[in-house]
Amino acid sequence: MIIGVPKEIKTNENRVSLTPAGAMELTKRGHRVLIQSTAGVGSGFDDEEYLTAGAEILATAKEVWAAAEMIMKVKEPIAEEYGLCRANQLIFTYFHFASSEELTRAMIASKSVCLAYETVETKDRQLPLLIPMSEVAGRMAIQEGAKFLEKPVKGRGVLLGGVPGVEPGKVLVLGGGIVGTQAARMAAGLGAQVTILDVNLNRMRYLNDVMPANVITMYSNEYNIRKLIGTHDLIVGAVLIPGAKAPKLITRDMLKLMRPGTVLVDVAVDQGGCFETTKPTTHENPIYIIEDVVHYSVANMPGAVPFTSTVALTNATLPYALQLADKGWEKACADNAELKAGLNIIGGKVVYKAVAEAFNLPLSVNS
Repeated sequence: MIIGVPKEIKTNENRVSLTPAGAMELTKRGHRVLIQSTAGVGSGFDDEEYLTAGAEILATAKEVWAAAEMIMKVKEPIAEEYGLCRANQLIFTYFHFASSEELTRAMIASKSVCLAYETVETKDRQLPLLIPMSEVAGRMAIQEGAKFLEKPVKGRGVLLGGVPGVEPGKVLVLGGGIVGTQAARMAAGLGAQVTILDVNLNRMRYLNDVMPANVITMYSNEYNIRKLIGTHDLIVGAVLIPGAKAPKLITRDMLKLMRPGTVLVDVAVDQGGCFETTKPTTHENPIYIIEDVVHYSVANMPGAVPFTSTVALTNATLPYALQLADKGWEKACADNAELKAGLNIIGGKVVYKAVAEAFNLPLSVNS
């Protein structure tokens, strides 16, 4: 198979979908790997490393898209890439369709085969291709939140870990999944007082067992959220419903309950966000302020640490990419239910229920 890796062009996106090590594994099996020139530079991998791994370097994205049977990306195609997508071409990337009707309709029109990293799912309901980026984003949520709590950027002026004689900051984490767990660990490691809200009692029992003493859990409901947001300095939105829009757990009117300079970090922004006032931002302009509350909602948070993110992503995606390349997408998905769950759009038809429901589109049965 011919695998194409175009350079990411979303604002401040420095990741690349395949490391030289991943390219070597594919070429060893007889596949051609086409890398757009400088695609890996932002992650610390130059063209020469890909050439050494057996890949070929092409000058432009247009050449890569035109030649490849499977495109591997990090982020969803954006408007200037829509016209490069071909009928029956496999596109393997993060799509997050439920958050963008424009993207969904563009991919339907392209008649390409869209296999979304974020909906590949194991029998035990794990999301193996979302986990590594969730781990990065969860940890970054605290790193960035701590920075924007500083007074020069309109935060409360709170040091999360406190100092002797001064109480530490308080962090509220909405959701106890991968993002929430990693965020809580980072915040606890800094010395903050951390509260995790979730609706899964078994998950909360697990978190109570493994988390340090400065982390507590509470059941997530509107009453508890309203009660807690007025006393916490940093609030992390870490709620995920696979393939669907995130629920709005904090509404605009709730901002009035928060102290000026409170920081909201919405990791769920790719799925529409779990705060009503969320709108996507960039690493270049990461925050905005509403009701004296600082909002951080960068849509590609792991893109700020591209070396770590790219290696972690390739570690997770490569086993699936090898199956797709070796067998073709139809047989690979027939043989592997995890990959089949990743199919969202095939030849102009939506085959993933949550995407169809998000935009009231007909759902085709993916047999």
